[in-house]
Order: sequence, then C-alpha cells, then structure tokens
Amino acid sequence: MKLSHEKIIKLSHEAISAIMALDEIEIFEEPNTIRQEIVKIVNDLMREEEKVEDGVRNQIASQKRTIPEGSGEWEILHRKYYQDALRKLGVVFTAPPRG
Repeated sequence: MKLSHEKIIKLSHEAISAIMALDEIEIFEEPNTIRQEIVKIVNDLMREEEKVEDGVRNQIASQKRTIPEGSGEWEILHRKYYQDALRKLGVVFTAPPRG
C-alpha cells in the first residue's frame, strides 16, 4: 500500500499527539524530532514493502505458465507469496479470535 507524503506527515502528527497524551510516557526529546523519526521509519518501511511487492510479482511472473494479474489464481499466489516474504522478515499475522 502506497502512502502519500502528506498521509505519512499526518500519521506522524497523530502518533506524536497520541504519545504525548499518555501519562505513562515521559518525553526527553523535542516532539518534532520524534515526529521526524516517525516519518523516517514509515518511509523506510514503505521502501521495504515495495521491495517485497516487487519480489512477489517477480515470483508470480516466473511461473512456467502465464498467470494473468487479477485472476483468482494470481490473487491466491500473491497473498501466499506476500505472507511468506513478510514471515521471512519476521512479520507474523495472527487471525483475530472468533466469537
């Protein structure tokens, strides 16, 4: 998922506001410095996500037969390869509890 620069900035403002609202956290750095670090981290994560997406698309394209993008089979492979790639990076998804 691609986030615009404006959305990342908005997220950083919301995150620093939420952090500052917590009584349990004492901030020793300027809020803007923390906000800028949040922007850097989100941008780094977005670059990593793009690499994963490119790798997944290449993996699907390297199949013996052509699998049309958007087809059910393509979607299933994309989801599987994407989750596998994230798992290799240490990102694990758990299903929400039912009930």
